[in-house]
Amino acid sequence: MKRATVFGVVTAAALAAAVVTATPATASASPGRDPGLRLGPTTTLSSGLVSPLSLEVDRSGNVLVSQNFAGTLERIAPNGTRTTIATAPTGQEIGAVSSRRDTVYYAQNDQPNGVGTLMALRTGSAPRQLADLAAYEASRNPDRVNRYGFRGLPAACAAQIDPTGPTGPATYRGIVDSHPYASLALRDGVYVADAGGNDVLRVGYDGRVSTVAVLPAQAPIRVTAAVATELGLPSCTVGYGYAFEPVPTDVEQGPDGWLYVSTLPGGPEDASLGARGSVYRVSPWNGSVQRVATGFVGATDVAVDQRTGTLFVAELFGGATGAGQVSVVAPWSGRVTATFPLTSPGAVELRNGSLFATVDAFVPDATGAPQPIGRVVRAAVLDRSHHHWWGDDGYRGRQ
Repeated sequence: MKRATVFGVVTAAALAAAVVTATPATASASPGRDPGLRLGPTTTLSSGLVSPLSLEVDRSGNVLVSQNFAGTLERIAPNGTRTTIATAPTGQEIGAVSSRRDTVYYAQNDQPNGVGTLMALRTGSAPRQLADLAAYEASRNPDRVNRYGFRGLPAACAAQIDPTGPTGPATYRGIVDSHPYASLALRDGVYVADAGGNDVLRVGYDGRVSTVAVLPAQAPIRVTAAVATELGLPSCTVGYGYAFEPVPTDVEQGPDGWLYVSTLPGGPEDASLGARGSVYRVSPWNGSVQRVATGFVGATDVAVDQRTGTLFVAELFGGATGAGQVSVVAPWSGRVTATFPLTSPGAVELRNGSLFATVDAFVPDATGAPQPIGRVVRAAVLDRSHHHWWGDDGYRGRQ
């Protein structure tokens, strides 16, 4: 079954939840020792945003935030002034924002129609296309090496499954699909987490695209007898596992030089199939992939402290009520050591001892449409003594 990204979660969750149910599994992202980190009072920097799912704080202190479904990119100056700096063509969304020096990078995307471009916007210039990521996906399809769907299902049983039905083909290789969801501009190029392609790409400043790594298929989820009956699946599928696609949603660099990639597991992104979101550690040198933490619900973004390697994971549907939270993950164990309740957090960044986040980022109305209630907030990360925690650039101040 083709997974849905966060943009399809409301409609896809009910369908996918009916297909499979999770088997009990151990998760490394479970409650652990609390190091005493707390959030100070939150300050709202901007409000009235539609689906603010990507966030960046540039070197001048400007906050760059996407309104994905509205197709605009906003800059919030330190004095609070908000300016629209880019607008996507009609029918396209904007996301995957990052910056380096005087240039902002972002993606324009129309996933159903095969559009996915990485744009560059230099101060004082018009936006220009740096790379056509959808064209690269169409020509290379890097995740064709992955196999998704049922595991070990006998051929006679697979033949009984309608490939056009709600579960799709019994098994399939990675298909051509591009949805650039996050970017990270570094010295050697712009790294892109492609939620459709299930990979991490590198775009050189000359526009050349290459594959850094393909994320692995998710651990299989076991089909139950009740689900097989409900969807009309043959009884022979009971007890077999179904492996969803990975869905990379952010890419950040850690102090060790590795890339850290958050993932929404394919299918429903809420907790209906369990807490299946993860963070992977990816080598930018040889493409090796290691899972460092899992057990998140709707992992749409990750921030990495550059001094300690501590991870801050935005869980869109996390927390006891599913309303959302940011989880703090120890780099040495992959365990959650603290949680900050934030409503529907879409993206997070660390700067100078403060956590920047988009909240109420994806709260659909009764019709399933996103509401213009998103906000960008900032709050100091405090240690046990209520002092500013070490920030991502080594800054330590006093509250």
